[in-house]
Amino acid sequence: QVQLVESGGGLVQAGGSLRLSCAASGRTVGSYDMGWFRQAPGKERSFVAVASWSDGRTVYADSVKGRFSISTDNAKNMVYLQMNSLKPEDTAVYYCGALRGGSYRRPNDYDYWGQGTQVTVSS
Repeated sequence: QVQLVESGGGLVQAGGSLRLSCAASGRTVGSYDMGWFRQAPGKERSFVAVASWSDGRTVYADSVKGRFSISTDNAKNMVYLQMNSLKPEDTAVYYCGALRGGSYRRPNDYDYWGQGTQVTVSS
């Protein structure tokens, strides 16, 4: 069993920055890849970024490449999403997920999710 708790969302002006945090707990958390997804009202949950605990490998969605950065702190079992140059279209609920196997881009392949944290970017 893995538990995930996101924090750090809020309201920010366009061009601003936020850092989201995901606290992961559970004996087997190190065996999962950790992803960030987002879901805007009326839209499907979409992939943002993923990171591997073991080798630090990261992958980003094209829409956030160069603006967002995912990182892990293995000692603290924390996953972060640093979001810079935010745009109104980044407004969504952001979710942290744990993936054991399957495609990191497919939300249905993820085994565990946090409750989400709202990010709102005003123009």
